[in-house]
Amino acid sequence: MKILVAGGAGFIGSVLVPQLQEHGYEVDVVDLLWFGNHLPEGTNVIQKDLFDLHEKDLEGYEQVVFLAGLSNDPMAAYSPARNFIENGALPSYLAFVAKNAKVRRFIYASSCSIYGYTVNELYDEQSPVTCAYPYGISKLQGERGVFQLGDDDFSTIALRQGTVCGHSRRTRFDLIVNTMFKSAIADGMVTVNNPSIWRPILDVRDTATAFLRAIQADYSISGAFNVAFGNFTVGQIADVVKEEVEQLIGKKVGITLNNVQDFRNYKVTCDKARTYLGFLPKYSISDIVSSLYDHLDDYGDFSNDLFYNINTFKKLD
Repeated sequence: MKILVAGGAGFIGSVLVPQLQEHGYEVDVVDLLWFGNHLPEGTNVIQKDLFDLHEKDLEGYEQVVFLAGLSNDPMAAYSPARNFIENGALPSYLAFVAKNAKVRRFIYASSCSIYGYTVNELYDEQSPVTCAYPYGISKLQGERGVFQLGDDDFSTIALRQGTVCGHSRRTRFDLIVNTMFKSAIADGMVTVNNPSIWRPILDVRDTATAFLRAIQADYSISGAFNVAFGNFTVGQIADVVKEEVEQLIGKKVGITLNNVQDFRNYKVTCDKARTYLGFLPKYSISDIVSSLYDHLDDYGDFSNDLFYNINTFKKLD
């Protein structure tokens, strides 16, 4: 099978693309390479704006995986206009082109952030979405544009990812577990802005597996799927990171509580992904920390702007 991974040179793509190659898929990547290229040697990477792709460019691909767009709230808040274009309009456009090119499936990387603020409930894919922030709104727009094009000959899937963390060839330290790990190692301290809010957490290795399961699913399957390992309060996450790092380095790590108000609070159920896609995540928060520690020598200076999407994004202006 020939697959196009749009935005495949980033944090998730740098894990997903090698996994797809190992499974025998023929993979091409189109990416603007904002964060460089960390893909395996020999991977066909085309540096190009996805809006410049046309029907002829997608002919011959059986599936398209969309990982592109702006990837977090700080980027969306910095440039709301570009956020709505890249996360809402771009996937709709590319799905439209893909359908005209006779691609059979389009998989969109969505986010559990679309749920906004939930109160002591596990949200499934039929639950209301309440996010009032640009990032979550744009991801929902992207979903709806893609789903609008779906039919019996064009399967459309949106994976609503929890907060993805862990080690990638293109690592980030602006993700909750990764950020806490970095602070624990560099400063001996983990900062918690609000210990009571909830987040679904997902290791990037499990994220790649979720996309693999979506690719392998029967073409009769379409729709939105929550994907996460589990739901944790920020306070819980901090405790796990603290304890795991202490065991790894043999030193005490402190916790600083700021109690900053946060209107993003959500926890989800992933029963649908397990039932229809066969998605079974394996990696816990402790596993994420261990993986980051195993690659500690690869990171060098934690302050490198390439580890922080918003810093790199600002340099593009």
